[in-house]
Amino acid sequence: MAAPSLKPPERAAGRSEFRNQKPKSENQDESELLTVPDGWKEPTFSKEDNPRGLLEESSFATLFPKYREAYLKECWPLVQKALNEHHVNATLDLIEGSMTVCTTKKTFDPYIIIRARDLIKLLARSVSFEQAVRILQDDIACDIIKIGSLVRNKERFVKRRQRLIGPKGSTLKALELLTNCYIMVQGNTVSAIGPFSGLKETLMIKRELAKDSELRSQSWERFLPQFKHKNVNKRKEPKKKSVKKEYTPFPPPQPESQIDKELASGAYFLKANQKKRQKMEAIKAKQAEALSKRQEERNKAFIPPKEKPVVKPKEASTETKIDVATIKEKIKKSKNKKLGALTAEEVKLKMEADEKKKKKKK
Repeated sequence: MAAPSLKPPERAAGRSEFRNQKPKSENQDESELLTVPDGWKEPTFSKEDNPRGLLEESSFATLFPKYREAYLKECWPLVQKALNEHHVNATLDLIEGSMTVCTTKKTFDPYIIIRARDLIKLLARSVSFEQAVRILQDDIACDIIKIGSLVRNKERFVKRRQRLIGPKGSTLKALELLTNCYIMVQGNTVSAIGPFSGLKETLMIKRELAKDSELRSQSWERFLPQFKHKNVNKRKEPKKKSVKKEYTPFPPPQPESQIDKELASGAYFLKANQKKRQKMEAIKAKQAEALSKRQEERNKAFIPPKEKPVVKPKEASTETKIDVATIKEKIKKSKNKKLGALTAEEVKLKMEADEKKKKKKK
């Protein structure tokens, strides 16, 4: 009888102890759970983790624009080689303008098809093969951001997209240095490739603070700049500003009529014949002015152009003295000497050589 009476209190004590126990995660700081220790890397997924492979075949397809056809045709053997290492087939259809990736019986990594899908998407968005193939690595991710629907006005959209690129691509290069990511702006999309943390980072201050182990678990708000949000609606000013005149209680003066003008000039008191004569004279004066202008324009073609002033040749300087005696000697020598003839000394030497030859023969 004593044994069954002891069991219920033991159960009750066990339940109370279980209720009093608190989970260990609540006692630990959230910062310790969120931070990744230095030098830690996720182990790679190998064939030993999934030796039997996949049961079903998965495939993805995407279209590409026509201007990418030539580039994709050149680099497609490299794409197939990179995907064959992970046992994924890739096909390029130039007629339909599409790229397709699908798994095989040898595929062991279930997530590799998602990375292959991102690869063909990046290639379709004008990303080079050297950068797009990085997505097959485990520690690299990508994001294709659609920016075309952010602004309705097309001109404003082009200006903002150019602001993102910056002069000579300086803003884009700065973003790449800050985030350790490759960023490509093409059309209505922005493609970013890099580590997971780099896709979210936007400030270099955060990177410097992350290096310090003490500041890693603290709040960084005191280090980051704080801006006051001011929603000020600036009214657009018109290009032509109308200047308001000073207020006067009196009405503006009445404009003069045709009769008032004729009375002031005296033409009102003239007869009809005199008025006609004045009109004819005014017409003839205008015609004479027009004729004179036309004649001047015609005469411009016959006006000779201005000639350049003739430059006189410089006179030979008489300062250099001429030696007349040396010139005379040269002339005498040239007269005595025929063209191709030997000098007197050369003739004598030749005669002596001929005589010696004759004596030897005898």
